[in-house]
Amino acid sequence: MAFKNGILLAASALAALLTLTGASNAQAACEPSKVAEKYPSLAGKTIKIGADPQTPPYVMRDKSNFDKVVGVDADLARATFDCAGVKYEFVLGGWSGLLPAVMAGQIDVMWDNLYYKPARAKTVDFVVYMKAGTGALVPAGNPKKVASIEDFCGKTVAFGLGSVEEQATRKQDEACKAAGKDAVTMMPFQDLAAGMRQLDSGRSDILLWDLGFADASVKEAPTKYARAFAIISGLTMGAATANGNADLIKAIHDGLTVLQAKGEQAAIFQKYGVDPSLEVPAEVKLD
Repeated sequence: MAFKNGILLAASALAALLTLTGASNAQAACEPSKVAEKYPSLAGKTIKIGADPQTPPYVMRDKSNFDKVVGVDADLARATFDCAGVKYEFVLGGWSGLLPAVMAGQIDVMWDNLYYKPARAKTVDFVVYMKAGTGALVPAGNPKKVASIEDFCGKTVAFGLGSVEEQATRKQDEACKAAGKDAVTMMPFQDLAAGMRQLDSGRSDILLWDLGFADASVKEAPTKYARAFAIISGLTMGAATANGNADLIKAIHDGLTVLQAKGEQAAIFQKYGVDPSLEVPAEVKLD
């Protein structure tokens, strides 16, 4: 009976959270001294944040301090938990293993370039805070004059194997051939470093990848790269926790709401070359 009551209480807490988050946005404030009052289950606990240091501009190693990670998501996570007064530490690993680690209870939250998908939300809870998109990265000056995906006909395009970018490129290849135009030469890659080598060596004309990465690459090396165009996918990105972690979800939502109201999330985006217009109001998504 106690177990059943515990489940009901957790469900009630999450339902209340969904009802209150919209109403509390205007009232949210950083009150780190009130962590025990606002998020009692987090008081005295150190939250483990899962991240992959090879996912720029979201998480990457600080060039001046190898032991520290920085980036859009790393900075947002720090600012959010500092706002809540919650202790935290980063646990680094391969990106593909982070969500399973959340579900297994090995880490508390995955905060690293994670797309919200209904199938994922069946096993984890999300707080989303930005739109996802795809960027077409080309050499500086855009020598092949690529302005849209329709310009892929007769070009060589690099993309991640099994990615949404691969689907888009293959669909465009079919359109090119149906219109009697030259086919797209496709160069799938297993890891981003390989894709960048293809672009840098001239073996590909375009690298199709995450928009944040594309824009950050242009900011970092404007004489080397340019963004040919962007596609806003309609998907969102966020941080994910194990199901039923009401205090942790609320702390993340509250912190992001404050950061957005103060313009701090937009400033973090700008710092790493990510378009601030990709920000969306922080929202809890449980399914």
